Amino acid sequence: MRSSPHRLRTARALLGALLTALATLAALVAAVPPAQADTLICEQYGSTVIQGRYVVQNNRWGTSAQQCVTATDSGFRLTQADGSVPTNGAPKSYPSVFNGCHYTNCSPGTNLPAQVSGISSAPSSISYGFVSGAVFNASYDIWLDPTPRTDGVNRTEIMIWFNRVGPIQPIGSQVGSANVGGRGWEVWTGSNGSNDVISFVAPSALSSWSFDVMDFVDQAVARGLAQPNWYLTSIQAGFEPWQNGAGLAVNSFSSTVNTGGGGPTNPQGGCEVAYEPTVWQGGFTANVTIRNTGSTAVDGWQLGFTLPSGQRITGSWNANLSGASGAVVASPVAHNGQIAAGGSQNFGFQGTYSGSFAEPSAFTLNGSACTVA
Repeated sequence: MRSSPHRLRTARALLGALLTALATLAALVAAVPPAQADTLICEQYGSTVIQGRYVVQNNRWGTSAQQCVTATDSGFRLTQADGSVPTNGAPKSYPSVFNGCHYTNCSPGTNLPAQVSGISSAPSSISYGFVSGAVFNASYDIWLDPTPRTDGVNRTEIMIWFNRVGPIQPIGSQVGSANVGGRGWEVWTGSNGSNDVISFVAPSALSSWSFDVMDFVDQAVARGLAQPNWYLTSIQAGFEPWQNGAGLAVNSFSSTVNTGGGGPTNPQGGCEVAYEPTVWQGGFTANVTIRNTGSTAVDGWQLGFTLPSGQRITGSWNANLSGASGAVVASPVAHNGQIAAGGSQNFGFQGTYSGSFAEPSAFTLNGSACTVA
């Protein structure tokens, strides 16, 4: 039986519509970018790029045992972490993800190194995944140097310990406590022989947080471990394992550095501090006057000093204080953030003491040493 012309035309139309639909579907599939495949890195210092902007590095520097990391779309996981090292020494490695430059390896599109005084904010977020049966810390590293170097060891390392498991401790010794970014931290300082280290240790495990890196940089400046004219060279997040560690993960990481000013400025020409205590048995108040003896204004002042042993702050006025004992950093409240050239700002605090009373012996204003009146 012969087909009619009408049926042939209908069949051709249906076939054409089907081919058009298939072509459209193929174009849509081609337009969807494939998901990035996980990348296994077992080379001692091997690395790869994720999200087109961060570097994941294996960084096995303290052991000859095998270690492998798997870079994911959003972070990495420690796939293999053989061997162990003594817990009273250095860790095995620092598998991590970073923004910036590390031993000439710079992340794509980074604006680091950047001068501290020119950074208005550096928002970051981190999410960790922990495991049992390992000795480790979850460590966030911030590196500072007097020069915009992209290679070698920087002068100062800021470590934020989000978690520590096992008989391990930061470099140096605990010098007090501080409130940074709205959280309380133990503060440790010391040197590893190559660079100065200041560590902020969470009192309990912290698996995720969003914060401003500059809050910790400002602490380093106020404590004399950096200067506003130094450079932020890299921002890193990862783990320091001493024993085992397979399964540890950075689930997500983000880091942005916004430049354009806003950081504290140095007192150009000097500063002077007058410390006037009123003391009674077991207690005291201190009235502190900061004088800018230079010719330019100081914006965003931070005064660093160390309370003698046995003293503890119980209250304050005209300033926010980062610690109650040991190393203390005073920063302005809303109305007194600038010290004019030749001008001064005043704040005070009340405290307790045991033993004999003594005054702090030295003060730094935004990292610069001040004379004591």
